[in-house]
Amino acid sequence: MTDTTVATKQTESPSMRPFFTIWTGQAFSLLGSTLVQFALVWWLTQTSGSAKVLAFASMMAVLPRVFLMPFAGALVDRWNRRIVMIVADSLIALAIVVLAVLYALKAVQVWHIYVLMLIRAMGGAFHWPAMLASTTLMVPEKHLSRVAGMNQTLQGVTNIAGPPLAALLLAVLPMQGILAIDVVTAMLAIAPLFFIFIPQPKPEDTPEAVEGRPSLLADLREGLRFVWGWPALTMMLAIATLANLVGNPAFAIAPLLVSDHFGGGALELGWLLSAFGIGVVAGGLTVSVWGGFKRRVVTAYLAQVLNGLGFVVIGLAPANAFFLAVGMAFFIGFLNPFMNASVMALLQATVPPEIQGRVLTLMLSATGLTTPLGLAIAGPVADALGVQAWFVISAIVVTATGVGAFFVPAIMHIEDRATERVAPNDAP
Repeated sequence: MTDTTVATKQTESPSMRPFFTIWTGQAFSLLGSTLVQFALVWWLTQTSGSAKVLAFASMMAVLPRVFLMPFAGALVDRWNRRIVMIVADSLIALAIVVLAVLYALKAVQVWHIYVLMLIRAMGGAFHWPAMLASTTLMVPEKHLSRVAGMNQTLQGVTNIAGPPLAALLLAVLPMQGILAIDVVTAMLAIAPLFFIFIPQPKPEDTPEAVEGRPSLLADLREGLRFVWGWPALTMMLAIATLANLVGNPAFAIAPLLVSDHFGGGALELGWLLSAFGIGVVAGGLTVSVWGGFKRRVVTAYLAQVLNGLGFVVIGLAPANAFFLAVGMAFFIGFLNPFMNASVMALLQATVPPEIQGRVLTLMLSATGLTTPLGLAIAGPVADALGVQAWFVISAIVVTATGVGAFFVPAIMHIEDRATERVAPNDAP
């Protein structure tokens, strides 16, 4: 059997073993990446002592993925998704090997780290759309919410366990040793891809078969037309963009909240961030077991409304109630998987597989752009009105948009009307 074999959604649920084999390898790879990310950031901190260096490194890790993802999504819809994942992961592993050699030769410079983070971001821009789009054709629709919840849990676990484990390894291993661990975990992710069949969309449904072979920009425009031509999807994107615009910067400026308002230090900040991470794990586990309400859209927006209440409690907490902020950080983290997993599963269930790469990456890029924009706005506002004021503003926007979604029939019935959606080539 080859990857050009026509893939169809089977009436009987396919075996989940192939998917979980791939998923397990990806889980090890994510842990290795988290170890390396922490170790490299710590190396930059000790070497440069410059906030500008750390900020630029963060930009190398985030911005390329945001700007590249829409084009990567269009290419993923054109290419063999299994090959895309193999090539992307292999290039990242090769870059890690080169950096490990430079460390062994004591020839590493700061710009080498920038280049590595850029390559990792570019590889991730291709890997994750291919993995998400492949999940749709490997996992029965009824289990998509649970799988999305598992992904959220995995992210939370690595965020909690990765930094202290990396710190421990830094004490006993040279940097090239930690990089070697990442290479090994990357191999664990790549190896199953050589042996496991990953379904592809029906060839007759792909843009190449329908229109010859349109340009990459034509594929990208097609994805935009699809989103714009489905009002419910457009409104959901607008809600997600607004919520991320105010919500993401809140925890980025949380150190100021801890120090200026609660009078705490690094230990207190660690408690706050760890509480959020533990909440993400707990929420992800709950979603993976329960799966959410029958209507995924209800699960997502009910969680968003409750999330907004968590923000307002933090914003209004008195200076002697730091424990309350820690509890709300856990609460917000717990709700995040219910929002993210439900929306992702909804998109995977309703967007046609042959166009998912473009649509998912367009939406991820649109919401991802809100982080730097939100920080640019949050900084001056927090300086002028106080950090607590930004948490209250976030609460108002997050809650209002979540409540508003319940009064938009197109959004509430998006799953019912999935079969009536605008076809990719018919969108205005």
